[in-house]
Amino acid sequence: MTMTPHEVQAYVLTYLEALDCQIMERSPAHVTVKLSPEADKALTNRPYYWGFVERTGAPAETMSFTFIFDPDSYQQAIEAAEAKTVQASPDPAQPNGATNGSPQGEPPKETILGRYFGITPSMPLLGPGRILREEVVYGSRRLQQIFGAAREGGAFVNLFEQAAKRQLRATAPAIYEPWLGVCFKVEFACDLKREELHFLGISLRSGEIIEKFGTKLNRRDLSPRLAENMHVQTAKVSLFDAGAALESHLTNRLLELDYSWAEKAQERLDLELDVLDTYYEAVLREDTPEVEPPGNIASGVESVHSNRTSAVSLKKVLDITNAKPIGTDMELAAEAVVPIETETDAEEEKAKQAVIDREAMKLQYETRRTEMIWQYEPKVKVTAINSGMFHLR
Repeated sequence: MTMTPHEVQAYVLTYLEALDCQIMERSPAHVTVKLSPEADKALTNRPYYWGFVERTGAPAETMSFTFIFDPDSYQQAIEAAEAKTVQASPDPAQPNGATNGSPQGEPPKETILGRYFGITPSMPLLGPGRILREEVVYGSRRLQQIFGAAREGGAFVNLFEQAAKRQLRATAPAIYEPWLGVCFKVEFACDLKREELHFLGISLRSGEIIEKFGTKLNRRDLSPRLAENMHVQTAKVSLFDAGAALESHLTNRLLELDYSWAEKAQERLDLELDVLDTYYEAVLREDTPEVEPPGNIASGVESVHSNRTSAVSLKKVLDITNAKPIGTDMELAAEAVVPIETETDAEEEKAKQAVIDREAMKLQYETRRTEMIWQYEPKVKVTAINSGMFHLR
């Protein structure tokens, strides 16, 4: 789903006009607007400033923005305007021409930096008079912020149908019938997705349910202000019962739909899971090296001892009179144990690493299986986008 620049502009302008913002300049590519206090609180993220205004009662200064919906067209318009201005401006070399960017006949203003460093560029204008420039295109942060503000501010409305002028002069007041309207979004999701909007309305007097309730509202002039000479009837159906009735009605409608797409999605899921299980089953079936028990190591040492010769007297070899015979079996055993222990440690480390790799592979398999089920498993999700009380004649 995407939105064209024209659709984005229409949506943003609708939001700004609903919040009573002042439109100062408008073109097919942009709009310059001074925000209302409500819009400024929603879009500028200045809680400390508005807290100060509310505590002190100081006059509020809202911010101004230039929202650009088509950057290419806007840049071309700016360049064309600048070229036209350059052609219409007088030659700076003429006596009556402007110099240093100053208006004609007005001397340039002296600044501290200009006095010591010559001509300096003008600083940007700060404060409430500054107009910020932003590109508002589909996917931009500002547009997402406007979406969120509109969703939060319009989650629930309370509107009254405006009466004709002759009703204001009538002797008997007109009667309003209360209606609860809820807009549901239904998502049919698997590895593909389809969305539907169902705007349902229920009368809180009779319990009558109307589908496509928005069509009924489009033909009426609605306002949050209660008109004069109008009377609002008391509801006989509670909001809880009305909401439950709308949910039950929507559920019955969904049960009547064709769900062959869900069966096909389940078949694709089973096929993907079979491929995934076959791959990881072959990987996890591989044998991991086992650690040799300590008893085998001891028997190996004993066998080495049995193959060694008996002790030899150093006196016979070196002919040292005070030398004492030393059991060479101990030296040879030590020499034999050292390489065996080193080799055993390496085998143990290898076995431990293999176990760690095996556990990591199991975790990867479980994660991939969960992701596959989330992606392909058919599901229907119903969400209430917004709702409202509508008092209609």
